[in-house]
Amino acid sequence: MNISAARRTAYAGSALWTVCAVYAALTAAVTALPPHRTWGTLAAVGYAVLALVPAATVRSAPPPVAPAATDVPAAPGAACRAGPPTRQQPRHRWLTGRLPLAGCALTAVLPLLVLAFTDSAQEEVHVVHRAGARLLAHGTPYLSPDQLADADYTAYNPYLPGMALFGVPRQLLGLDARFGFAAAFLLTFALSLRTAGLRTTGGLRTTGAGPGARGSVGRRTLLLTASPLIALPLAVGGDDLPVLGLLCLGLALAGRHGRAAAGRSGLVLGVACTLKATAWPALPVVAALLAVREGRPAVLRLTGGAAPALAAGLALPVLVDGAGLAANAIRYPLGLAEAASPAAAPLPGRLLAALGPAGQLCAVVALVLAALLIGGSLLPRPPRDAGGAALRLALGLLMAMALLPASRFGYAVYPAVLALWAYWRNLDARRLEPGPGRRPPAARRPTARRPAAPWGGAAHPGREPGLRPHRQPLTGPHADRDERLPAPAGRHRDVRPRDRTPLPTR
Repeated sequence: MNISAARRTAYAGSALWTVCAVYAALTAAVTALPPHRTWGTLAAVGYAVLALVPAATVRSAPPPVAPAATDVPAAPGAACRAGPPTRQQPRHRWLTGRLPLAGCALTAVLPLLVLAFTDSAQEEVHVVHRAGARLLAHGTPYLSPDQLADADYTAYNPYLPGMALFGVPRQLLGLDARFGFAAAFLLTFALSLRTAGLRTTGGLRTTGAGPGARGSVGRRTLLLTASPLIALPLAVGGDDLPVLGLLCLGLALAGRHGRAAAGRSGLVLGVACTLKATAWPALPVVAALLAVREGRPAVLRLTGGAAPALAAGLALPVLVDGAGLAANAIRYPLGLAEAASPAAAPLPGRLLAALGPAGQLCAVVALVLAALLIGGSLLPRPPRDAGGAALRLALGLLMAMALLPASRFGYAVYPAVLALWAYWRNLDARRLEPGPGRRPPAARRPTARRPAAPWGGAAHPGREPGLRPHRQPLTGPHADRDERLPAPAGRHRDVRPRDRTPLPTR
């Protein structure tokens, strides 16, 4: 990369960090929620620091130095024998490469630590803590309908039974549930990127991101976490993040070929479906993807993989406390409970529900019709790959967010992250596809290692030592093992095994 391209990239990065700093500052200025104000204040400073680093490093970077004429080796084969020159990574490049990690630490981890140790969080975090305590004490995370009579919205638990497990460490270790949310998201999302970039070619495993696939997975995960899209909910609440990470991982597994992939995808999606109802639309979308790609057996394996998680996370709680689950996790989110939800974003579903019982019924009917419309579109035009399935799921969740009677703008994290994940997945897939004039990646046959011949000895059986080898391509059993190397003028070409066994010295 020349200096002009490096400057353009650095200035673009500074511009993005500046936009994030402005968003964080506006959040701190206009919000009425103390956790959001704390995050906005801390994150605005962090984003401002990150915006100054790329431009400063490019300005302080040394100019490129052209190689001098005396640097050219005198002998044609000297460079080959000496090997490639070693270069030390410039300091400004090292610092720029650590920006994603620094951004994640300054804008997500630091505000999370401050808010966690001051016990400042959104009400959702306290709901999960109370659900974990009730699960340990009574075997159910819900209050019964009789106990919910004349209670306010803080007594309700709108989540499915699996979410209460994140509140158990609070009772046993005093650990805030947000640490569990963050760890689950980082692990599952990074694993989803890694899984989506793997493809089997010729019996070997290759990555769509090339030699730096692992590094790109880490950078993408950290950059996404440092953005306000994830950093804000991770610090103040974060109950949607583990569901989102499991959805991405389930889509990545469904996009791979093989019998085990469909079952693993079903297991992951089944676990997500025990946390929140926002994960349920993923099951029909992934089933349509597997049906069009691998047929009915893959759909059956998906169902078989999801069944154990759904049985343990939903069927058993229904048998234990079905009335409490219905009152908390079904009636309350739909606006049918006695207490109104504080999620009052001015979206179409909320505006309809505010008109009275008739408007509330219209909102529920519109939500059901939207679900049928998205589900019906899977039959004539099913998704063909994991990226298309992620986009279809993002569209469905976007419509659900708009039509829910009790909704909030925070649900926009689902369609936004799913669309970004689909873009990254398709980008890596295009790198593996053979373009015009380019061969697809093929597996190299393993070659046996053999010791080099003594100096002056015959490198091949039947060839006299000291004779210059022919310029014809090598044939026979050793054609895949040996290669000709350039040699200085006046000397014969050296022949050595392809496995780069070093030549003996004189």
